[in-house]
Amino acid sequence: MATCPQGHPSGADDYCDVCGIQMAGPARPASRPAPQPQPRPQSPSPSQPAEDCPVCRTPRAGQFCEVCGHDFTGAAPAPAPVTGVRWEAVTAADRTYYEKVVAEGGPDAAAMAFPPYCPERSFPLHGDQVRIGRRSRARNLVPEIDLTGPPEDPGVSHLHAVLLAQPDGSWLLVDPGSSNGTQVNGRTLQVNVPTRIGPGDRIHLGAWTVITIREGTP
Repeated sequence: MATCPQGHPSGADDYCDVCGIQMAGPARPASRPAPQPQPRPQSPSPSQPAEDCPVCRTPRAGQFCEVCGHDFTGAAPAPAPVTGVRWEAVTAADRTYYEKVVAEGGPDAAAMAFPPYCPERSFPLHGDQVRIGRRSRARNLVPEIDLTGPPEDPGVSHLHAVLLAQPDGSWLLVDPGSSNGTQVNGRTLQVNVPTRIGPGDRIHLGAWTVITIREGTP
C-alpha cells in the first residue's frame, strides 16, 4: 500500500484514497548549476624602488625622462652609427649680451671691455663629452672648447659647462657650477640640471661669449 505525501495509506497509486492529493506531487524545477567561483583579484605587487634615469640621474616619473627624454623601456630603435663630425659649436662675441651684463652691474662689470675684434671659431662636437671653459695649467685642464683667447673672456670659468653626447646623436648641456652661470636662448640653466640642445641654439656665458650650435656635414 502506498503512502500519500500527507502520510495517509492509499490503495491507489495516482490519488490518495483519503485526501485525494496527487500521489507523485508536482515536478520540481530543474536545479540551476552552481555558480563557478570567480578568481580573486591579485593584490598589487609591492612598489618597486625609485628608478633614476641612467643619463641624467633624474628620478623616473613615467616612460620618458622629464629632463632628457630617455626612454626607460628601451623600445626606441638603435640609432644608425654616425661617422665624422655632425655637430659643431661656433664661438663669437655678442655685444648685446655684453651690454646686458654691464647694465646688471656684476662685480667686475666696470673692468670688462668688449673686444674690438673677436673672429668666429668652430669646434667640432665628438666623443662622450665636450668641456667648455678656459685652460688651467694648475688644474691640468684643457677644455675641448677653449675660450682662453685671445681675446679672453674674464667671466668664463675654467670648467664652465659640459656638453654630453647621447646615444641618439643629440647633446645635453650641463653647468656644473660656474661662477657667472650659463644661459641657453636667454634662459638661465640650473646647476647640474641637463638641458637638451639642438641646431640653432645659442649658449651665452661669461661677459660676452656666445656659442651657436650648428649641424655640420659628416
